[in-house]
Amino acid sequence: MTEAKPISPNGKRGNEQDHCGSAGKDRLVILSYSSPMLTISSADALLVVDVQNDFLPGGALAVPDGDAVIPIINRLMRLPFGAIVATQDWHPAGHCSFREQGGPWPEHCLTDTQGAALADALDRAPLALELRKGRTQAVDSYSAFVENDRLTHTILADWLSERAIKRVFVTGLALDYCVTATAMDARRAGFESLIVVDACRGIAPEAEAIAQATAAGIRIVKEQDLS
Repeated sequence: MTEAKPISPNGKRGNEQDHCGSAGKDRLVILSYSSPMLTISSADALLVVDVQNDFLPGGALAVPDGDAVIPIINRLMRLPFGAIVATQDWHPAGHCSFREQGGPWPEHCLTDTQGAALADALDRAPLALELRKGRTQAVDSYSAFVENDRLTHTILADWLSERAIKRVFVTGLALDYCVTATAMDARRAGFESLIVVDACRGIAPEAEAIAQATAAGIRIVKEQDLS
């Protein structure tokens, strides 16, 4: 089950979704990308994936250098996107992804805890939607569009389509888990899908995640390519 909430002008949220992953500073400088300048318009959406306290340095499932994405994402939010969406992992106690239950991850992003909260330094004022995922105890959810059972869809595709969004730019944590899963499902849902690679960090080497994404038809860009 997923949940999503629109954000009111006073910064209050609606319902949301969650994430899993990590990233390393040394991996982001391995590859070089070049792209023609892209002009952002109202037909574009910025997706900010799982920039939560538990994925930042010192958190329960810290992504190395994960906090480095925050200033880049805050700058990207100043561009004229038609929609800006943040996702969150939002797990119940005893979630299937936790090691205690036989899953791959330490306990993280528990519902209504500080670890599950969006990073304090992340600018929430531009957010139109906060989407929480991984709310069902027996099913994990890397993608912001479809849970890991590949049957349960979130509201995100319909929500973006209702706002005439055609292209999505994916940022956040972790590149090789929730970011790539979200970008791939965005493409499957009919959107042009791009990853802003310097606004992401991942667990595995960058080249592996980028190869997977590009093979799926996802374009790789950097902050400097957008205006």
